[in-house]
Amino acid sequence: MLKLYVAAQEKLQAFKDDVSGATAIEYGLIAAGIGLVVLAAASTLGDQLSTLFGLIGAGLEAP
Repeated sequence: MLKLYVAAQEKLQAFKDDVSGATAIEYGLIAAGIGLVVLAAASTLGDQLSTLFGLIGAGLEAP
């Protein structure tokens, strides 16, 4: 019974010490944050960018 308890304690400690999942979560949060910034910038500058790309497209059209 003591061996089972010790083995369970070792497994639990190894699980607590494992940080590989935390790294993946951190990268996911960073990617979500970057996505929110891009979305906010696009919605804020959307009309201006549309006008700018329209002007560029009109300037690139062949005469």
